[in-house]
Amino acid sequence: MRYRHLTTLTLALGVVLLVDVLRVFLPAVITIFGQAASTPAELLGAFALGWFVLALAAPALVRRVGARPVTLAAAVLLAAARLVVAGQPGGRPQLWIAAAGLLAGLFWLAGVAAATDRPVPGLASGLALGAVLHTALDTYHPPFLGSRAAWLAAGLVGALFLAGQARPAPPAGPGGVRSWLLAGPALLLAGMVALSPAVARTATSYQFGLLRSHPGDDVGVATVPLFGSAPVAVAVGGFLLAALASPRRGMWRWLAPTALVAGAVLFALERGELLLPAVLLTAVGLGGCLASSGAADGRDTSGVRPAADPAAAVDGDAGSGVAADDATDPARAAGRRAYAVVAGMLVFAVAAVLYYAAYDLGHPNAGVPVAVAVLVAAIGLAARPGSGPVARSLPPVLTAASAAVLTLLAAIVSDELLTATNRDGPPDTVRVAAYNVRMGFGMDGRFDPDALARAVAGADVVALGEVDRGWLLNGGHDTLDLLAERLDMPYVFAPAADALWGDAVLSRWPLDEARTRRLPAVGAPTGAQALGVTVDFSAGVRLAVVATHLQPPPGEDPVVQARAVAGFALRYAAGRPLVVAGDMNTEPDDPAFAEFTRAGLVDALAPARPLPTSPADDPRQQIDHVFVTPGLAARDAAAPRGTASDHLPVAVTLTLPST
Repeated sequence: MRYRHLTTLTLALGVVLLVDVLRVFLPAVITIFGQAASTPAELLGAFALGWFVLALAAPALVRRVGARPVTLAAAVLLAAARLVVAGQPGGRPQLWIAAAGLLAGLFWLAGVAAATDRPVPGLASGLALGAVLHTALDTYHPPFLGSRAAWLAAGLVGALFLAGQARPAPPAGPGGVRSWLLAGPALLLAGMVALSPAVARTATSYQFGLLRSHPGDDVGVATVPLFGSAPVAVAVGGFLLAALASPRRGMWRWLAPTALVAGAVLFALERGELLLPAVLLTAVGLGGCLASSGAADGRDTSGVRPAADPAAAVDGDAGSGVAADDATDPARAAGRRAYAVVAGMLVFAVAAVLYYAAYDLGHPNAGVPVAVAVLVAAIGLAARPGSGPVARSLPPVLTAASAAVLTLLAAIVSDELLTATNRDGPPDTVRVAAYNVRMGFGMDGRFDPDALARAVAGADVVALGEVDRGWLLNGGHDTLDLLAERLDMPYVFAPAADALWGDAVLSRWPLDEARTRRLPAVGAPTGAQALGVTVDFSAGVRLAVVATHLQPPPGEDPVVQARAVAGFALRYAAGRPLVVAGDMNTEPDDPAFAEFTRAGLVDALAPARPLPTSPADDPRQQIDHVFVTPGLAARDAAAPRGTASDHLPVAVTLTLPST
């Protein structure tokens, strides 16, 4: 039975649309439904999982009305939802439209699965195409791609998808259950690590950054990368080559599962220097396991002639009471495939919720991607290639090479080289800003790096907190790189929760001497750190900057962490002028605030008090601060209003001491 290229293309485009909707739905659950930390994590998880559970009705609907009507209706709703969320309506409309699009996508998958027994080429191509597009769009969109062009691009993809969907799929055989079961786990591993341009860029910055961390640091420091997201081109090419090629036999068949599990383990270790091998191993291993499951889809059907629409045959056989296996009952095979893909997407949802909810609930999460990788590896190993004719697929080498080249070109176009200079000599004053960016999402749930850049416009040095560099939960954006490009400031990044989430310092002048220290957890689920860097103004004028985000347990004062930051900052400055800035989660009358003043630091925002910064739409709490050593005169302190994050930025102009 030959696999039609049109079916492959249509499935690939549908996967791209579904992934795009997921990239809006997942952060919308956190920022719109949950308003970040104001809603219990258990309720957030239940809300997210509920939509995937509703999809369990899809196979039954397919059985009742047939695969084609369900597929066509769901395809139209999926394409429409993707087109609408491209404009980021924000607020509750964005949440409900994304949720409706997700549910439509899950019903569409069930309908396609019922009528398709060879999904691997389409699934693999869709995941790879999504990575190419997200690389070209710089995980968001570059400045030259405005809203009109973004709408046109989304409309074009949707139109091509619907045009391909209008043509009936070729008759399906009895196989494909394993491959469809892998759709959800493959989507999770691809989005979390293997095919994420943001993760690849962050991995590169750890390996090839312009700055290196001090050997005595507890954790590594990542800096602006020399090669951007180019490694994702290797990952995409390796993934497609492994997914479309014929799987090896004998001991060779263990290579892909071993590579996949090894990559997941490296990722789970949460070490920045291990991210790059984790990306590459996971990509190749995932592709190889998909190939093994796909090869098993080509079993000899023993001369059984499948129904033109297997799902329609379910109606004819319903209630007959005749027991039959998949080889003699194509309708039963169709139902198994539909349930398999919904079950696989449930695995995606449960694993994603378990992994990211750990940062609110405090349970261990490192084993989640490893467990999913083991599941995929086990299914790949259990698959046995059939003896029947192998369906025609895409040419592995040509397809993989083309995708790799396109991804590399996209990376070159989207990445920008950021340079700092001190050719004008040391300035008299420097404006310092501190901003908790909440992973780039505003109070209305929109992801808007342009608004973030406007909020700190005019600052010379910026300390950022809650910086996300590729979490799937937050849409897979590299918030730091997007903001740095808009400000044209190189950066230093230090991980806190894991290798992709933490704090950063950006500067118009060169940065060096990066140091970082983990802070006592004191029972808080999310990690915290203090990042020290030195701004070099030339002519012997240097400024020590420490960026931090204190993370106490809910309702407790972060006095222990504040004491640790103050001590680290003074040791790091070693007599140089010092700035300590960030979201301290403490107010001027609290004990933690007193730890900084007791250490000899001065509240640079004092002349403008009260200066509330949280929540951004109705600021009442003064929890974002800038402390300086007494030799730095401060003026023009402000907290510019805006809702690009759930915090307001604070900014102050400092007069540098003369040499």
